[in-house]
Amino acid sequence: MNSKLIILDRDGTINHDSDDYVKSPEEWQALPGAIDAIARLNHAGWHTVIATNQSGLGRGLIDAATLNNIHEKLNKALSQAGARVDAIFFCPHTPDDHCHCRKPAPGLFEQIGDRFGVTLSEVHAVGDTLRDAQAAAAVGCQTHLVRTGKSDFLTTNTLPENFPANTRVHADLSAFADWLLNTEITEDTH
Repeated sequence: MNSKLIILDRDGTINHDSDDYVKSPEEWQALPGAIDAIARLNHAGWHTVIATNQSGLGRGLIDAATLNNIHEKLNKALSQAGARVDAIFFCPHTPDDHCHCRKPAPGLFEQIGDRFGVTLSEVHAVGDTLRDAQAAAAVGCQTHLVRTGKSDFLTTNTLPENFPANTRVHADLSAFADWLLNTEITEDTH
């Protein structure tokens, strides 16, 4: 695979987040413009994968079948827009499990790098929380924060304190796609 890979967080980045967890397909609702953003990235040759903490599994709030049904709804929405994600990597553990895959630990990102054979420093990672950025930065990804989900309180693209250096801030996933596609065009013309 080429290095045109983007790692996306799920809740708060692609779909609305909930403090009570997204526990059913009915509760899963795409954020405005997010599905179209993934489609535009796909059409420009970018592969997308999801890295998501899903501690609702470890907490007993949802089971694997329900998580699969939620992801089926996500994949159906993507398909209807002519888009896709290549894989969904998830951590089922709770914070008390002290695993290596729950963000901010970098385990999911390491798994993605191994599976796709990419140099993670060439990969863009997009999320809505500090722990998303920390996990991505720990493996050298180019980190991006979207002002949706847990970061919807931000009113400007100024990086909050304590975020990894060089994290770029975007209004939402659509704005990230605009930035990346415009950056590509600029680099191709030089």
